[in-house]
Amino acid sequence: MHLNPRLAFLLTLPPLMWAGNVVIGRLMVGTSPPVLLNLIRWIGALLLLLPLGWRAFGTPAARAQVRARWPHLALLGLLGVGMYNALQYMALRTSSPLNVTLIAASSPLWMMLNGMLFFQARPGRRDLLAAVLSLAGVVTVLTRGHLLELAQIRLVPGDLLILVAIFCWSLYSWLLVVPPASMRDAARPAWNWAEFLLVQVAFGLVWAGAGAAVEAVALSAADERIRWGWPLGLALIYLATCPSLVAYYAWGVGVAQAGPSMAALFSNLTPLLTALISGAVFGTWPQGYHFAAFALIVAGIMISALHRPSTT
Repeated sequence: MHLNPRLAFLLTLPPLMWAGNVVIGRLMVGTSPPVLLNLIRWIGALLLLLPLGWRAFGTPAARAQVRARWPHLALLGLLGVGMYNALQYMALRTSSPLNVTLIAASSPLWMMLNGMLFFQARPGRRDLLAAVLSLAGVVTVLTRGHLLELAQIRLVPGDLLILVAIFCWSLYSWLLVVPPASMRDAARPAWNWAEFLLVQVAFGLVWAGAGAAVEAVALSAADERIRWGWPLGLALIYLATCPSLVAYYAWGVGVAQAGPSMAALFSNLTPLLTALISGAVFGTWPQGYHFAAFALIVAGIMISALHRPSTT
């Protein structure tokens, strides 16, 4: 499908809200353990979704539809709810919001690789060039603009965690576009966006709860506990609404209409927006090499968007 203003708007909303999510995740370091923060966030999202999507579980027939598709739905919940944001919040303990989002700009590369490995998708020349440009942006920020220092890169734990998170997100995005037969055409239940997301969140909370339990045991010796107060309350209101509901709705519609590769390129606007928000909040404005990375990312978006052939 060709890019149009409505589709561009839908694909721009998630990066804006995810940028806010990353900055708030950094602000919450020391206020809440990261996996627990992810769990509470999605509990809030579930409560907000119930009035909109309760019909997905409202009758015995509806619950039977969910049970018949539980392996696929459980996988979506694991990747999109249970793992991605938890890993991101963990990454923010040792890496900056800007670096986390710039490293996440390798998303087109992971989309392309996962498409080839698991979904028999053959990337075109524009896809390859766009992925290379996005990866070049990542290398630029990792080397702080000194490419000759590439061999001396020492990744902090947060850098590695966000790479795992992006791998999970790319698989999640492909599963939205290439679902199993039970989720295609007439076989798919007549769920609207809220019902479909509610089902994912319900399964994802099982994974998020298990992760939070493991985290609680692991952190017991360190005596790290959640600190309730108005900062955490305001953060949770934002996290449970904008990046959890609005962004997921826009992302689902955008991926379905534009395809995962195009959507991934728009998601790379997140570093630019994160830099602006981080600069305003933390006073840490981007350096010259950050702008070079932004330019490479935007170039990848333009190359993939211009004169792109329609896809099914």
